[in-house]
Amino acid sequence: MSQDNGAHVEDGATTDASLASRAKNPKKNSPKWWLIALAVVVVVAVIAGAAFTFGGKKDSKNAASSGTYADTVTIGLKLAPTNLDIRNTAGSALDQILIGNVYEGLVARDSKNQVVPAIASSWETSKDGLTYTFHLNKNMTFSNGDKLDAEDVAWSINELIAKDYHDADALAAVDKVEAKDADTVVITLKSANSNLLWTLTGRPGLVFDKDAKYDLKTQAIGSGPYTVSKFVENSSITLKANDKYWGKNKAKTPTVVVKYLADDNAAVNALKSGDVQVLAPITENLAEPFKSDSANYTVKAGDGTDKFVLGFNNASGSKLADKRIRQAIRYAINHKELIASRGGADKALGGPIPSLDPGYEDLTNLYPYDQGKAKSLMAQAGYSADKPLELSLTYANIYGTELGDQLRSQLKPIGIDLKVNVVEFSTWLQDVYTNHDFDISLVDHNESHDFASWTDPTYYFGYDNKDVTKLYNEGVAATSDKERDAKFAEAAKLVSEDAAADWLFNYRTTTATAKGVEGFPLNLNQTVLPLYNVTYSVVTYSVAGSSQK
Repeated sequence: MSQDNGAHVEDGATTDASLASRAKNPKKNSPKWWLIALAVVVVVAVIAGAAFTFGGKKDSKNAASSGTYADTVTIGLKLAPTNLDIRNTAGSALDQILIGNVYEGLVARDSKNQVVPAIASSWETSKDGLTYTFHLNKNMTFSNGDKLDAEDVAWSINELIAKDYHDADALAAVDKVEAKDADTVVITLKSANSNLLWTLTGRPGLVFDKDAKYDLKTQAIGSGPYTVSKFVENSSITLKANDKYWGKNKAKTPTVVVKYLADDNAAVNALKSGDVQVLAPITENLAEPFKSDSANYTVKAGDGTDKFVLGFNNASGSKLADKRIRQAIRYAINHKELIASRGGADKALGGPIPSLDPGYEDLTNLYPYDQGKAKSLMAQAGYSADKPLELSLTYANIYGTELGDQLRSQLKPIGIDLKVNVVEFSTWLQDVYTNHDFDISLVDHNESHDFASWTDPTYYFGYDNKDVTKLYNEGVAATSDKERDAKFAEAAKLVSEDAAADWLFNYRTTTATAKGVEGFPLNLNQTVLPLYNVTYSVVTYSVAGSSQK
């Protein structure tokens, strides 16, 4: 069985409130940004009538780029959104295809997860961190020709808050949003929030046409480089270049067709046959044929914020309430072995903050692989290989069985008899997430800036450390990035030192592309997938003195 790269939730939900919304009794104070992650398989294909594809058995030595770009590129994603209503519908599949392509935010994020200008060309923050003044680009329009100005921005954010649209809770610190004039928006906060700008790169900052009337479930009117010309539920989305696009990121390919392909092997075969030009992610263990054929393919891994968390039940009265047992587990896990078994692309991660998030620090040296220390700690707690501690590991079947089998083998020598329960996702939601009935769990938490869950003792981890909460809150209230990052890093180190969980690895997305594809993003492409820069060069082949396309 091939190793899944992320959580394959049936509705495509990942970096959103789907976890809480799908639990029978979600906790209202559970952060909405903690989610089950899903692997998204991305496939790019050319639907150009006269183009020869790379997948066939042509002699690549006789191929030369003609400098001609295909008019259509087809992208295959693994999980389909059920509709296009990005205001109300959970699922990172919507964020991935719509944000930055169809809808734009007040600000955006780049491939390094940094905040960059979008609808706002610049901004200033007051010294007390309570007032943000955004200066908008001029001569902006929506795809229907309507003018886009400060009134649309203020209306969009105010509507999100007033009607409690998706991720509205992330703007709890906002006091008011005002259009000072056509080109200026001022956001005033009740309390400083150093995460505000990054929050506005997602759904909370999206700008909608306040005068437009359309069905948000099947249509989309935005200001981005593409428009949605056709949506077929659970099947495909066709994007057309927006001829009224106002910005610098004009679409290089006139038509992008997004098709939803659920089967990994079928997607790989499509790349081999030349029916598609890109797979992202491709499972590392399936990528070898493309790695070994460097004349026709390129295989690269990109960074992301997925954290495969081995979550412990830290609550008082649980078996894992004993810190020595949690520490022993961390020392006993051979992370290099786990990563190698998945193909080697993932990164070791020693704490709750991934490398693309503020406050990241390499904490892998806190609990290096050391069976001797693990056995000693277990002995102190009263356990050994002859007198093992029985623990259960419960996780959803969307992750396969390999990780559970490996963890059982790695923990057995130190005196832990690990029972692995691979269950349906709905069962995991009820038993682990809602009822907290578990010893150890495994989840790919893929959302960025999600450290707040470690400050919430009612979250399913059951972790409660007042010093961590204090440091995190001080970081949120910081008025400089340097101060924020230092506070977050200190808090994250405390969480890791407490062995509140083990972070098995930072999952990295591996992308395989055929030669001729340029501009396809590698970093963060499960959640942020700007397509304006994607092109595919039509290749001319010389055959017996003549040339063919």
